[in-house]
Amino acid sequence: MFFTFRMLNYFVEDFKRKNNVDITRNPRSLRRLKTACEKAKRMLSFKLVTTIEIDYLCEGIDFSSSITRVKFEEINMDLFNECIKTVESCFNDSKIEKSSVDDIVLVGGSSRIPKVQELLSDFFDGKDLCKNINPDEAVASGAAVQAALLGTTDFKNVPNLALRDVTPLSLGILVKGDIMSVVIPRNTSVPVKTTQRLSFMRVCFTIDDNGILTVSAKEKSTGNTNEITITNDKERLSADEIKKLIQEAEEYRAEDEKFLRKAKVMNELDDCIYKLRNALKNKDVALKLSSQKVENINNAITVATNLLDRNNQQSEVEVLEDHLKELKSMLEDLVFKTKLVSFFSN
Repeated sequence: MFFTFRMLNYFVEDFKRKNNVDITRNPRSLRRLKTACEKAKRMLSFKLVTTIEIDYLCEGIDFSSSITRVKFEEINMDLFNECIKTVESCFNDSKIEKSSVDDIVLVGGSSRIPKVQELLSDFFDGKDLCKNINPDEAVASGAAVQAALLGTTDFKNVPNLALRDVTPLSLGILVKGDIMSVVIPRNTSVPVKTTQRLSFMRVCFTIDDNGILTVSAKEKSTGNTNEITITNDKERLSADEIKKLIQEAEEYRAEDEKFLRKAKVMNELDDCIYKLRNALKNKDVALKLSSQKVENINNAITVATNLLDRNNQQSEVEVLEDHLKELKSMLEDLVFKTKLVSFFSN
């Protein structure tokens, strides 16, 4: 579709240049030209040049123009490259080597475009493409194989394959500093169940075979629990929204890494504050500390809390790291003096 629209724009400009008429204001003329472009696109898969001829295209003007395969490839080259980037992304996500691929099956009518096939073959280091399956029927053939595998009938010619769905995006929880603590990484096979322990709660993510996500949380101090279920028909991102999120993540990767470093320090600092406050409330710990030591810890907690409560941009990461080192040192000292290792590890 995108390739057709590129060709359509090319001929719209060609018609405008030759006749000083903009056919984009005439929906009927635009539809006729688009139909001709679709046919021309298919012809260029077998010919080096093709011609579009339309009588009375717009305002009684006949239109005849040619386009070469080279020109078609030129106006679509960025789209062709995006196709290959998608294939490359699949290998990066799946951690599979190109050399382990047995056959390269073409799917969809646009896979007949010679340039697409050329770039795909080059990506696989010159490996021949599998062309004994009709690209228009490849998806249906795969669905038939999957249906046979899921069914109860024993088909001798059906390969023993396992098709596993994966999560399109990483799933996690929002923690201090407006960052996400990943619980289930992107491209994890489902069904899956993962639990993450935070300083004050345990969070469990579960995705079943139907892609239904259930998130439960239990607060350690009170034992209170809560749960939410997100099904396929609500509160889910569309395919376009998922693609947009991934693209934005790539664009702002450097900025995100800088922000992530600071956010991680803030979360560690918050965790140390939580553990030190709980320690001072414990009688076994308090009895082994001098009043001066307790005061020093409380002062350090107050300073660190003020840093976290201020605007994130005003607290430099180096300052946060210095206070984190100070609080960690105090925490280690408490563990050494009280010998309550299990208490501080929870």
